[in-house]
Amino acid sequence: MSRLRNIIAKVTKLSQLRQLHGHLIHYSLHCQSYWAALLINQCTRLRAPRSYTRCIFDSACKPNVFVFTSMLKYYSQFGAQSDVLHLFAEMQKSNVNPDAFLYPIMIKTAGENGIVFHAYVMKMGLDCDRIIRNAIMDMYGKFGPIEHARQLFDEMSERAVADWNSIISGYWKWRNDVEAKKLFDLMPDKNVITWTAMVTGYSRMNDLVNARRFFNQMPERNVVSWNAMISGYAQSGCSEEALKLFTEMVNAGINPDETTLVTVISSCSSQGNPAFAEWLVRVINEKGIRLNAFVKTALLNMYAKCGNLEMARKIFDEMGLQRNSVTWNAMISAYARNGNLSLAKELFDRMPMKNVVSWNSIISAFATNGQSKIAIDLFKEMIEKELVPDEVTMLSVISACGHLGALEFSKEVTNFLTKTQIKLNISCYNSLIFMYSKCGSMNDAKRTFQSMESRDVVSYNALITGFAAYGKGDEAIDLLQRMKAENIKPDRITYTGVLTACSHAGLVDEGQRIFESIKAPEVDHYACMVDLLGRNGKLDEAKGLIERMPMHPHAGVYGALLNASRIHKRIDYGEFAADKLFEIEPENAGNYILLSNLYASLRRWEDVERIRGLMSREGISKTTGCSWVEHHGKMHKFKVGDLSHEKSDEIYRVLRETEKKMRLTGYRADKSCVLRDIEEEEKEEMVGSHSEKLAVAFALLVSEPGSVIRVVKNLRICRDCHTAIKIISKLEKREIIVRDNNRFHCFSNGLCSCKDYW
Repeated sequence: MSRLRNIIAKVTKLSQLRQLHGHLIHYSLHCQSYWAALLINQCTRLRAPRSYTRCIFDSACKPNVFVFTSMLKYYSQFGAQSDVLHLFAEMQKSNVNPDAFLYPIMIKTAGENGIVFHAYVMKMGLDCDRIIRNAIMDMYGKFGPIEHARQLFDEMSERAVADWNSIISGYWKWRNDVEAKKLFDLMPDKNVITWTAMVTGYSRMNDLVNARRFFNQMPERNVVSWNAMISGYAQSGCSEEALKLFTEMVNAGINPDETTLVTVISSCSSQGNPAFAEWLVRVINEKGIRLNAFVKTALLNMYAKCGNLEMARKIFDEMGLQRNSVTWNAMISAYARNGNLSLAKELFDRMPMKNVVSWNSIISAFATNGQSKIAIDLFKEMIEKELVPDEVTMLSVISACGHLGALEFSKEVTNFLTKTQIKLNISCYNSLIFMYSKCGSMNDAKRTFQSMESRDVVSYNALITGFAAYGKGDEAIDLLQRMKAENIKPDRITYTGVLTACSHAGLVDEGQRIFESIKAPEVDHYACMVDLLGRNGKLDEAKGLIERMPMHPHAGVYGALLNASRIHKRIDYGEFAADKLFEIEPENAGNYILLSNLYASLRRWEDVERIRGLMSREGISKTTGCSWVEHHGKMHKFKVGDLSHEKSDEIYRVLRETEKKMRLTGYRADKSCVLRDIEEEEKEEMVGSHSEKLAVAFALLVSEPGSVIRVVKNLRICRDCHTAIKIISKLEKREIIVRDNNRFHCFSNGLCSCKDYW
């Protein structure tokens, strides 16, 4: 016996405990309450698995109060509320009464179910015990009703400091600062916990002025007090104040703990200050603070946000077995923020256990870096693995669908949302409006907008921007008036959207009136007005507006003037705008192409070649024009002259047949958009196989007669394709919607919604 007791005292590992357990079974001692209680106590110390510990408990024949007590302490350590309640019920059935000291532990562990014990201790006459009474009052303070806690407090003939602290903390939990302050003022003797409760309470109510006032008045402070004030600043977004207070804390000789460090490191991350990050690491090293996985993960995140991915990866690699899912997700997100998707995906694939947050991290990484198709494919893979997405997942997926213009899959996503009943917040609804708008389905966008219980400025902006892309100026103006009527203040994006809608719809007077109503127009609003005036041939007025701008014009202003000059063939203004753009954004190939288009339309081939030579010398390459069409949930991509598609022969056959029909209507290819002085036959061949024409031909081949065709293009649609698709819409009796990088073109019965100006 004594030898076994000595062995128990030396147990430090679970494997050793199992060996000892085996010896007890061998000698048939495991079923005795004495040994079962000792084994369970060791399980609590070593944090042994629940199933194993419960097995030891179940092996005890007629467990006594010591065995039940040991098992209750074990469950309490893990916060296992339901297990505590079930075990307590077993005790009652076995007629075993727990010792009084155990009730506070059980009440605390049971959480909101602690009310079960209130009636029981009253029945047992234990409600007068000061510690039990405090535990019950604390339970009501945390989970309510707070009035019950106050009643218990008022009935006390004598109140300890702990009782005052419990009721004050309870009132703060229920955001009743008035009662908390009254009780604080009445409290005869206050300790550091009392003062800290006031600091924490005011901080949580975002009243940092009063929080700091109480913090400054504290007669003594411990690390928890400092943490309360630092956390208050950090959680309210005042990271600079949090870092200043941490500096004071260190200078005052207070050693930070892990809570302090996680808070301060997070604040440092939001600041993105490498110098402070290095100082913080020096403080940690000088103090010899041992770091747990949470602090190391926070450090990793800090280095990543401060731009030091090398140090972030070093910490990640050094953590080894300490790495948890949060660590993996932090490193994946770090690579994603820096656009290094290959390393992010490599880590994700290596990750041993992936949770929803892991999938959210990688899906968001690809969605926010313009890799929408891969983001959607990852989402499909996630569903196949039977993981349940949350609203964060759906926000990324909805955004990816919008950017890709994949209406079929967008409909699948909304059906999935309905089926799984994922609760969407206002941000998700706003993204749905954006998605439908970008997919060319304004009816669905409007329906989503109208179904929302509440809307914010982003909701209105999403729909207004959609109307702008479609050139629906009147609808955008109506929405502006409606949001004002609902007391939602328009912002910069709102006015940019409405002015763009007026521009695309040719509403010059309305656009000027709205522009003049803006108290302090920003540079984007001036760009919209230059576009509005320029589109309507008022280039002199547009130039004059630029000269009167109270701020420096940006590329959008001169870009609008350049495009207007191209349309109206004003070489003087076009060259002026292009020269400015070459200074502001010398690597933007689009500006060179627009000027080349202007020269080509005037058959100034030498100037075209000069611009091409300039691009070559500067190492500027033209973005490859691509068009996409969705069919059966898959996006089909086409480039100019593309022969890679599996149905390439059939696509070109449809294209040739369609061109024959078009010629009978009088169509002739517009070769002015070819930027080279080559034979006319070659020019015609080049424009004849533009990506948008191939995409439309493919859609005619695979879609049902009369169905809507939707095409997405990454560049501005060329003049010839625009003319051709107008004719095709009439010949094939199809509505064809093309989304280019500037707006939507809705072709129907030989006409386009842009009225031939884009």
